[in-house]
Amino acid sequence: MTAEDMVLTPSGLRFWGANLPFSVGRGGIVRDKREGDGGTPVGVHRIVGCLYRPDRLARPCDWAVPIGPGDLWSDDPTRPDYNTMVRAPYGGSAERLRRGDPLYDIVLITDWNWPDAESRRGSAIFIHQWRGPGRPTEGCVGLRPDHLRWIVPRISYETRLIVPERLVG
Repeated sequence: MTAEDMVLTPSGLRFWGANLPFSVGRGGIVRDKREGDGGTPVGVHRIVGCLYRPDRLARPCDWAVPIGPGDLWSDDPTRPDYNTMVRAPYGGSAERLRRGDPLYDIVLITDWNWPDAESRRGSAIFIHQWRGPGRPTEGCVGLRPDHLRWIVPRISYETRLIVPERLVG
């Protein structure tokens, strides 16, 4: 581990000397991630992108990409573009990135099962705003909105999300 890492611990997400509350997937922390299981996968995950809602907030960092009305994330394991951002209209199953709620106002994209996605291994492991303390995600890591806004400008090319094996169970 390095000083640049975000590390999930039993007491919070550790980053830059802070210890921030977080939520994980409804399936808990899992070793064997599968599409739709609601699990947050164990591992070391690089941060590979940042998306944001330009109609709701200013660009949170210089490498953030705006989310448009037709932006989706493919969760269709039968498609060659599985676990990538796609545009509507789309012929497969996909999650809308421009949501009515604020969960995806800022999205940090991890390299889980990317760029060469293995079918049914799970898609869209993001770091995004949580629904509230103790409320699970669908497999992502959720943070308070102010903590997410604090983290984003501090991320570097070296930053990784570390989900330790000891959190399983």
